[in-house]
Amino acid sequence: MEYTQLGRTGLKVSRIVLGTMNFGPRTDEAESHAIMDAALDAGINFFDTANVYGWGENKGRTEEIIGTWFAKGGERRDKVVLATKLFGHMGPDGPGWPNRDRLSALNIRRAVDASLKRLQTDHIDLYQFHHVDRRTPWDEIWQAMDVLIQQGKILYVGSSNHAGWHIAQANEAARRRNALGLVSEQCHYNLVERRAEMEVIPAAEAYGLGVIPWSPLGGGLLGGVLRKERAGGSGRSVDALANTTVRDRIQSYEDLLDKHGFPPGEVALAWLLTRPGVTGPIVGPRTSEQLASALRAVELHLSDDLLASLDEIFPGPGRSPEAFAW
Repeated sequence: MEYTQLGRTGLKVSRIVLGTMNFGPRTDEAESHAIMDAALDAGINFFDTANVYGWGENKGRTEEIIGTWFAKGGERRDKVVLATKLFGHMGPDGPGWPNRDRLSALNIRRAVDASLKRLQTDHIDLYQFHHVDRRTPWDEIWQAMDVLIQQGKILYVGSSNHAGWHIAQANEAARRRNALGLVSEQCHYNLVERRAEMEVIPAAEAYGLGVIPWSPLGGGLLGGVLRKERAGGSGRSVDALANTTVRDRIQSYEDLLDKHGFPPGEVALAWLLTRPGVTGPIVGPRTSEQLASALRAVELHLSDDLLASLDEIFPGPGRSPEAFAW
């Protein structure tokens, strides 16, 4: 397994990030534990989750499954760089009491203690803002984070789904407080969705943030969806093929990889590993077999000609505004 630095921190993390959002809703506890054991055995040390995973009435269930895995011992917790997220409402869906979501100091305090309990650990290595909170001042957010760091409950702070200017705003506010600020951004980025290249990734690079792409297979579009359709499969990725432009591009993509003999999903992951600024994509395996496929992507070499062909099929958003400066 390859390792890299997480942004400007001293953390060494694997180039593949184990996403756990399927643990609970789609993968039972026993299989989830088996996947985490296999990931650790393969050298994956970076695990990502969120307090809302489990969804619906089972929010928090995913963190609980990780917690019971840690409780098995064997230095599992010590070997893992643990990342979780907060923002979403943790009560029942629908109207409820205020201050049960977002990034107020009160909710941050409640959320971290609840996550620590579910995860059966005394600290979180990377605590991430799941979304931007436009209602809470950054000074309040950073004050709450400073307290958690002083208490030893968290080590680093990251963001998710933040625009480039949000990253700048957050880190300038942290700079005024002589705080480290954000060290990573978890963004939507894959061959189909490349808008992060315009400003999010340049902002992350400028501030020394690691970049952790989510949905690296484009919701299944880049994982061999046409083969799935021919086999009678269904789901959101198959439904998306109703868009003629998307279908044509995916057809070209699968035809290209058929010529090279490469599995589509593994190429999608391997492509992200070639992108500037990317720490590692998040994979969310439902089975041990899917994890094994993701691991093979780390060893996959994509030639310059193949990368150029992928750019032709899925062109990026163009030059960033910075490119026009003189």
